[in-house]
Amino acid sequence: MRMDFNRRDVLGATVAAVAVTPALGQERSRPDTWPMAGADLTGTPAGPVVIPAPAEPAGLLSKEVIELWPQGRVPGAPAAPVRRLVLERGSPAAHDRAVMHVSRPIMEVFRPARPNGAAMVVFPGGGYVRLAIDKEGAGSARFLTDAGVTTFVLHYRLPADGWAAGYDCALQDAQRAVRLVRARAATWGIDPARVGVMGFSAGGHLAASILTRHAVKSYEPLDADDALSARPDMAVLGYAPVGARPPGAGQPGATIPALNELVVAGMPPAFVFQAADDPTVKVTNSLTMFSALLAAKVPAELHLYQEGGHGFGFSLPPEMPASRWPQDWLAWARRIGFTGR
Repeated sequence: MRMDFNRRDVLGATVAAVAVTPALGQERSRPDTWPMAGADLTGTPAGPVVIPAPAEPAGLLSKEVIELWPQGRVPGAPAAPVRRLVLERGSPAAHDRAVMHVSRPIMEVFRPARPNGAAMVVFPGGGYVRLAIDKEGAGSARFLTDAGVTTFVLHYRLPADGWAAGYDCALQDAQRAVRLVRARAATWGIDPARVGVMGFSAGGHLAASILTRHAVKSYEPLDADDALSARPDMAVLGYAPVGARPPGAGQPGATIPALNELVVAGMPPAFVFQAADDPTVKVTNSLTMFSALLAAKVPAELHLYQEGGHGFGFSLPPEMPASRWPQDWLAWARRIGFTGR
């Protein structure tokens, strides 16, 4: 089955060229200004509204949820506790939700009817201040499970909330997620040598981060699962900014270099895609990353589409050129043996 969404921009996410997102923490006071949805919300609101949501660690998309960290042991908690907030910009019939202030990271699990042994950890985008959970999370899950891929949609922590590691709080969650999928591979019938990552926009930056920085010790090991490799076996980088990231005002985390500068021989295969008319992330990001992969002789494929804009996920109508990217990725994944042949 195909999941259809209305095409929208990612709730004001602002990711510049090969540059940085807005200063960390500047969005933190904004949730108080979002109006609450009325009890009679039946259509599409004029602007984002806060909607009721279960308390963490419950999921929003799947009943099967894996909490990443033992309770009370999430690394580098902020001084001011955060509480998950869910915004709606779509309607009950066609959700377009954004998750903010993740405090207990989770993976929502989706099992295919006919699994092929491959697994994908999905990183929704949202400018590192929110997660576009429907267009890029639920959309991924529907397409990937139809293709036989067991899917894990990650609710990762957002650096704007003041986590000690800055932008690397998201890398901590991504590394832990890949390790947990490998640790429990037998539970889901997964081949631990076929665990990929797929990210969009800021989530694409996170996918490129774990592609190039999977061996970084971003947190102290907690258990035997952390002895497993966090190296993905394949990465999908969707309209991903790859530039350097500063720690941000008041954040002690170290500056993250431009990710194209960290590409080395022997890295996992990568599939890079973007629309040429993207108004938010300049297409030079994808070109620069692909050039680095090519120079290092890393198996990679680049798809640039004339039209599609930014933040489209799986929501584009079929007449838009960038709507073809899922089928192009699937053909590539089959060629490299990720989903079977």
